[in-house]
Amino acid sequence: MRARDAVRLLFAGLVVASAFVVATGYLSASAAQSTDGRPTFDAEPRDGITVVATDSNTWLGESGDGPRARAELVAFAPNGSVMYYDDSHTRYWDVDPVKGTKTTVLSVVADHLNKSECHSTTVCTRNTVREVNLTTGETEVLYSRVTPRKHSTRWHDVDRLDNGNLVVADIARDRVYVLNTTNQLVEWEWDAQRDFPLSGGGPYPHDWTHVNDVEVLEDGTIMASLRNQDQVVFLDRETGLVENRTLGSENQRNIIYEQHNPDYINESNGGPAVLVADSENNRVVEYQREGDNWTRSWKWHDARMQWPRDADRLPNGNTLIADSNGNRIFEINEQGNVVWSVDVAFPYEVERLNTGDESTGGPAAAESGLQSKSGGSSGGNGEGSANGTAASSSNRGVLDKVWVFVKGALPGRTANGLMYVTPVWMGGPEVLAVAWALLAVLVWIGAELYWSPWTATVHKPLSISKRR
Repeated sequence: MRARDAVRLLFAGLVVASAFVVATGYLSASAAQSTDGRPTFDAEPRDGITVVATDSNTWLGESGDGPRARAELVAFAPNGSVMYYDDSHTRYWDVDPVKGTKTTVLSVVADHLNKSECHSTTVCTRNTVREVNLTTGETEVLYSRVTPRKHSTRWHDVDRLDNGNLVVADIARDRVYVLNTTNQLVEWEWDAQRDFPLSGGGPYPHDWTHVNDVEVLEDGTIMASLRNQDQVVFLDRETGLVENRTLGSENQRNIIYEQHNPDYINESNGGPAVLVADSENNRVVEYQREGDNWTRSWKWHDARMQWPRDADRLPNGNTLIADSNGNRIFEINEQGNVVWSVDVAFPYEVERLNTGDESTGGPAAAESGLQSKSGGSSGGNGEGSANGTAASSSNRGVLDKVWVFVKGALPGRTANGLMYVTPVWMGGPEVLAVAWALLAVLVWIGAELYWSPWTATVHKPLSISKRR
């Protein structure tokens, strides 16, 4: 066999192998769809009801249709079956248990409206806070407001005070406010411009702070997440921003980097501590308050983790995580091992009912001696790429390791942005396979051009005849 034919055979083999990885991922994802196009779920039994809210990531077109998954609110019964499913809204965000009930949750949803529905020349978004009975399906709307545009104006989180009033993380207006649910009036508000310069964060007025989470602490203090400032702040309703208590600092991205859903752990459970989905760093971390400083006491990530956006500490010391671009929800034990996992497309928040709101009943990592984990295979419990896709477990381990190396070499936002715009069935290994195939094809084309007669003629040395 000629050397050129051997090289051609090598290129062809690389392309075929890459195509096999991608095709296997796609076919596995397609097989996980029911006849009506809705996803099917393979959940093992677990104590308690697990509720998942997903973000559809419909990033193409004014219609909201995109290449990724539909938004949905899903509840898994303790036996692993689906006890509730709803996909009638554009986005699903916060999910909190309602005190005094067993199967009712407070849910925040968003619906994109067209220009005519907005009575405007631009599109808009209706943000709705509601209670949903997961057993009966009954829904009660508590509060609803329309915000301009459809990107970066959707509310992600609302918390409830003991008197029934709501604390709203208002992304559209870069503020946190308390709403009186009886008369629909704003009783208190904190405007981020009061304490933060417009020169920081995102572009003003479009997505400056991206305030994506609020939590009312036992003493009435409100903890809020300013994603674009890389900070978790504490607000006193009498005096405003609590000085010297902020976790994180803008552009000090080794602490937290565009985080989501921080949870406060009280002193009675080993705190003060904050458990947070450190999204752009592709990890979950916990910080313990020591004197006037925050010290990192725990971190966790594996090969598959990609842009996590929620983590809850359960009363038994386990941690429940929503891994958005990893397309899964899963639970890890105190040793950092995955003990339960379900493939769910683009989850935003996960809640285990009857364990307290988010991390309320969970112990701090420092008190429980939780073991950190960094990198390594995502294996166990049938885990692989998104939706259980791709090759054998041995190949998966190799591809996982390569993907971890690639992610480490890329800036966090680059890797997460790449995963954000790819179809939901594509995990890191499928993305690598596509990139490898494209590289092989380009090099192959270059080699063929170099070998072609035309190229040989162009680059043939000119002969100069001597005069006689």
